[in-house]
Amino acid sequence: MISLQNVSIQQGKFRLDDISFLVPSGAYSVLMGKTGSGKTTILEAILGFRKIARGQITLVDKDVTKMNPAVRGIGYVPQDAALFSSMSVRSHLAFALQVRRCHKQVVNGRVNELAEMLGITYLLDRFPDKLSGGEKQRVAIGRAISFRPKILCLDEPLSALDEETHSQMCDLLKTVWKETGVTALHVTHHVSEASNLATQVLKIADGAIHTIGDE
Repeated sequence: MISLQNVSIQQGKFRLDDISFLVPSGAYSVLMGKTGSGKTTILEAILGFRKIARGQITLVDKDVTKMNPAVRGIGYVPQDAALFSSMSVRSHLAFALQVRRCHKQVVNGRVNELAEMLGITYLLDRFPDKLSGGEKQRVAIGRAISFRPKILCLDEPLSALDEETHSQMCDLLKTVWKETGVTALHVTHHVSEASNLATQVLKIADGAIHTIGDE
């Protein structure tokens, strides 16, 4: 569950006031809106990357408003994948688990499980400069869900992909969501992504959030 209650965010001259919405546990929610409407700003506030002026952010029944991003337990897929050039695919999938000091056998098992789920077993020893755009996003998704988070945030993860790859990645995200049971908040301006993925559609317009679709 993701809940924002009367959240206000100031970013330079841009401001959002009294933003409130609820993403039910296990939902795949898509947040839409025009460029510059504040979609990414809201996502960054949930992640803890941006401080809020007032209000409350609750994740899985826990008030995380003042918590450090590292302890909010959110899986995050950024728009550009943000892979480290010096790390192999295997290392990316293992990273979050190694930070949490998981046993090597547990890490290796999870890496293999993720690679099979995402169809990237043959890429495990490659580095980012040898990956296509779709392959990079598969790795970014794997890294985000490696530690089994209950919340997954995605910031326009498919915006740079061609039409065929875009469709494949939508199918993959749907599979990942169903298999993990994660609660997802996916920022996009593509109607097709909302149609393919969302159990709930939120739209930000004129500084307010509207629920325009709920399965």
